[in-house]
Amino acid sequence: MTLTAVAAARLVNQRIAAPGPRDPASLVSWFGAVQAQDYGAASWALGLRMRDSVTAAAVERACDEGRILRTHVMRPTWHFVAAADIRWLLDLTAPHVHRKLNWGHTQLGTHLTLRTRAMAIIERALTDEPCLTRPELAVHLARAKIALKGIALALVVIHAELEGLICNGPRRGNQTTYALLARRAPNAKTRPREEALAELTTRYFRSHGPATVRDFVWWSGLATADAKRGLQIVRARRDTIDGREYWTLGRSRAAEPPPDVHLLPVYDEYFVAYRDLEAVPRGATRWGILPQALVARGQVAGVWKAERGRDRVTLRVDATRRLSRDERHALDRATDRYARFHSLPVALTLRARTS
Repeated sequence: MTLTAVAAARLVNQRIAAPGPRDPASLVSWFGAVQAQDYGAASWALGLRMRDSVTAAAVERACDEGRILRTHVMRPTWHFVAAADIRWLLDLTAPHVHRKLNWGHTQLGTHLTLRTRAMAIIERALTDEPCLTRPELAVHLARAKIALKGIALALVVIHAELEGLICNGPRRGNQTTYALLARRAPNAKTRPREEALAELTTRYFRSHGPATVRDFVWWSGLATADAKRGLQIVRARRDTIDGREYWTLGRSRAAEPPPDVHLLPVYDEYFVAYRDLEAVPRGATRWGILPQALVARGQVAGVWKAERGRDRVTLRVDATRRLSRDERHALDRATDRYARFHSLPVALTLRARTS
């Protein structure tokens, strides 16, 4: 296997080159979790990996109905998680996230006693109301003499998520609401730790492989020893490329990425799920964040942005090289897919460097 083949296999396994199921929750389950701090970007990340008939409304409906949950798990950021997986994922990864957030709690004074009191108040509030926004939760906390705002409030709410008390509720316009996890995912099951470890290892390497141990540790938040144990349990296959070990489940037939072009959103799993970047460099970043990437033949070939008007979207693509005729046609198809997903006409503007 070569690094080019690694990129080709990832395109397939991540459902970019080979679209996945029409059901958004089934796609999220395939991955295990999908990074989702930017809701709109994460919604499109699912959309570009599904059949053409799936729209943004279908993704939002899956979230509103609780088939997909948006919560903090694995790392200190939002993720989409299938409702059936939330309990065992929290049991496995929440301790790591708690440790990551301890510094912030110390700095802001959100000590454990305060967080425990706050959770009791949040639980009472959400027992009476089906869902509340973060500012509305802050009002309930203030009535109980717990005045929180900004990052301190966010840390306390995240603590309640990690403890399995709350998760996202239905969206209210552009606002995130919170609801009791027991109501949103009443049938979510726990797993013995070894079984959960094996399951998360399977989900990651079948959807993100080939990948390294460092990649899996970064993505999952697990300790290196746990990551290695997971690979042992699932009997993953190892390939050594340029002195680095890559692991995968199953076999990929792709040796070269197809001449496809894709419009990947910010924080897409194709980039953020890896620590070792030789196979797919992220390209130029802005404040450490890769802008929305134009990907051609598995590699970054430019950036793009969408400017939404009242009744249409203007898609501005800035390619870092000249696109071939096949790639230009592929970009047209990607643009059409974006338009269908958002149920809006899209006008494409392409600027490509000639040297």
